[in-house]
Amino acid sequence: APIPASSGKTHRHRLNRGGDRQANAALYRIVLCRLRWDPRTQTYLHRRTAEGLSKKDIIRCLKRLIAREIYYVLTRERIEPGHLATAA
Repeated sequence: APIPASSGKTHRHRLNRGGDRQANAALYRIVLCRLRWDPRTQTYLHRRTAEGLSKKDIIRCLKRLIAREIYYVLTRERIEPGHLATAA
């Protein structure tokens, strides 16, 4: 759940630190790997840097995007339980 983290001129939210720390650490590792190897993520980094965001803010945005992707995959797997059985 996002928590307001605005101060001065910035208006933003941060992820709730009271959540699952292991999941947060996993998201951070995924972001770092994608920043190093994924061309789409590197393009995103360059575009957002040109918009004036810091690398810390870009990582925060990427973690949120990746969390949405993972949530979509997990909920889709729950809806289609035979999906994993057919892959094996």
